[in-house]
Amino acid sequence: MYAVLDAIASEREPFALATVVSTWSSAPRESGARMLVRSDGSVVGSVSGGCVEGDVYALAGEVLADGAPRLVRYGVSDEVAGAVGLTCGGTIEVLVQRVEPGDGSAPAGDADAAAAALTAFAAAVAAGRATALATVVDGAEGAVTSQGAVLSVDDVGRASGATGSVWLDAALAADAAAVLETGRTAELTYGVDGSRQGVGIRVLVDVVAPPPRLIVAGVTDFAAAVVSMARFLGFEVTLCDARSAFATRARFPDAHEVVIDWPHRYLAGEQAAGRVDARTVVLVLTHDPKFDEPLLEVALGADVGFVGAMGSRRTHADRLERLRERGLDEQALSRLHSPVGLDLAGRSPRETAVSIMSHVVAARAGGSGRPLAELSGPIHRDAGAGRDPAPPA
Repeated sequence: MYAVLDAIASEREPFALATVVSTWSSAPRESGARMLVRSDGSVVGSVSGGCVEGDVYALAGEVLADGAPRLVRYGVSDEVAGAVGLTCGGTIEVLVQRVEPGDGSAPAGDADAAAAALTAFAAAVAAGRATALATVVDGAEGAVTSQGAVLSVDDVGRASGATGSVWLDAALAADAAAVLETGRTAELTYGVDGSRQGVGIRVLVDVVAPPPRLIVAGVTDFAAAVVSMARFLGFEVTLCDARSAFATRARFPDAHEVVIDWPHRYLAGEQAAGRVDARTVVLVLTHDPKFDEPLLEVALGADVGFVGAMGSRRTHADRLERLRERGLDEQALSRLHSPVGLDLAGRSPRETAVSIMSHVVAARAGGSGRPLAELSGPIHRDAGAGRDPAPPA
């Protein structure tokens, strides 16, 4: 999706944009996944694991030629020769529309309104800011807006684009801002006249949040592996340690930031400045009580989403006793994930990093950490949160 947004920002010729607007069961991609098809036939992005790309590509050519949007649904492929479907199961709905790039100055209803909204959406994502994109998925005959109309709303309430109806624009701008606050991609319905009552117009409000932060304390080989794994997973990674001889860019090339400071002092400063939140992860990998315990005291009292500490079970038990002596209560201590990591039986720094980051991912998404073969129900869960942007370059 993010490569698609980068392409949108630079396009100067008409292109077709395919967007996954709804999913059911074990769909391969989430709502908001996109594929851009240029008039020269080149492609950026994907709407599935490859199952239906060819059919969507063909539809994109038709949409580029006649300008009429298409809303198509793909389910599990049947036994008819040549049938197009999702071999992995599930169902997806895809909207394919033609976008006319413009300068963003056209009034409501003009051809470049969608491009203006998409460009604003792409720019906000590139800047690391939370933003929402409202796309009219479907509308009944006589509706005040057309299929494919787009409106973007950023984290300070600025709206770009237009639906062709000032009433629907006003309602969508307010509602998309409210959806953005929840951090959840959602589908909204409106009456054919643009009112909030009734049905007839379906709108996908696609939310993208800035990258979650990961603060790693420690300068061990395990910390270096965790930093690399976390960046790959899309975290904005800070490595912090007071020992300047070891906390270097050469040792931690994948960290977005290397900070020379006592970790507890750095975290307290970030908290005071409002730069940590419920999506922030703190990992303590120092193996040194004089670093570990002051940092854990700050972290367990802060509004962060995950606090993990490395060490043996005996180290953990001793650490808990010393934290109690520092005045931390049982409720605060219950937030500590220690020893951090899932049981993968790995030993190397990279294997340990997989274990630790798997624990983080499972805790953030509500996963069990058990093998999928032992579970029943959908494989792909609705985590109920806006997607995180791809790892910054």
